[in-house]
Amino acid sequence: MSQLALHRSRLTAFGATATAGMALGVCAYALFSLHDASIKWLVTGIGMAPLPVWQVLFFRSVFIMASTVVAGRTAMLERAVRTPLKAKLLGRATITLIAWLCYYSAARALPLAQLLTLYFAAPIITTLLARPLLGERIPPSRWVSVLLGFAGVVVACDPRGFHLSRAALMVLLAAAFWGTAIILMRQIARRESSLLQMFYTNALFAVATGIACVATWTPVGWSQAGLLAAICCCGGLGQFCLFEGARRAPASVMATVEYSALIWAFILGYVVFGDVPAAPVFAGAALILLAGAWLLWSERHGAHRLAA
Repeated sequence: MSQLALHRSRLTAFGATATAGMALGVCAYALFSLHDASIKWLVTGIGMAPLPVWQVLFFRSVFIMASTVVAGRTAMLERAVRTPLKAKLLGRATITLIAWLCYYSAARALPLAQLLTLYFAAPIITTLLARPLLGERIPPSRWVSVLLGFAGVVVACDPRGFHLSRAALMVLLAAAFWGTAIILMRQIARRESSLLQMFYTNALFAVATGIACVATWTPVGWSQAGLLAAICCCGGLGQFCLFEGARRAPASVMATVEYSALIWAFILGYVVFGDVPAAPVFAGAALILLAGAWLLWSERHGAHRLAA
């Protein structure tokens, strides 16, 4: 095979791989939205006794950590001990935990519209960091998709009356930490498996939430156990899809995919909780879908054009 033919083959394969990564990312954020809706149902106690959020996340983290051990077996545990990326793995897990704490602390004081709009600055941060930290080339088409998706978030959430506050700064800090966590996920994925990343992340979460559970432990009934099982399964599958998506697609591509979470959240809010979206929600969702369609077309067209 000539060098030109080999180059074209690699570009075509890259385009197909990036598309697969985007599909995995969409699945991940759909599962996370179902996961979050189930947690909301469980901690608010709709039709059953409520459970503390720390306890729910403790069960989820232990389940996912145990699942990675069953799937990866002895080889994964040996790699967990031998990996030279232990500091980076634990650092990413810590950054993710801090992002989660900042987000939910800010959620107590901010209206949902402002909270989501500020938090979805994370994909922009990911795109900004992708070039200096990952060496990714960011073509204009990706910037168009990221900014178009963010515009969709602003339209859908309609954060009028916004003013800078401590809570607003906390959610921006959460966005910065999550954007950094996505970059680290991509860096680690080049050398370690998704199972290993999931193991480290959930091990740290299990320890942190386990400590918090000591003061808030509540007995679990059968009616709660079913939802807990759904949360564990959705959380585990969602994490695996996200890590595998990050392995296949550039971080700047996955940034736009993250906006799909808002559409899933609105759909589940309507189906599960009866929240009827206002007209701006549909306009914002249309912009987010347009951003995704543009990204998919531009990535596939770009790969084919370079291979031609």
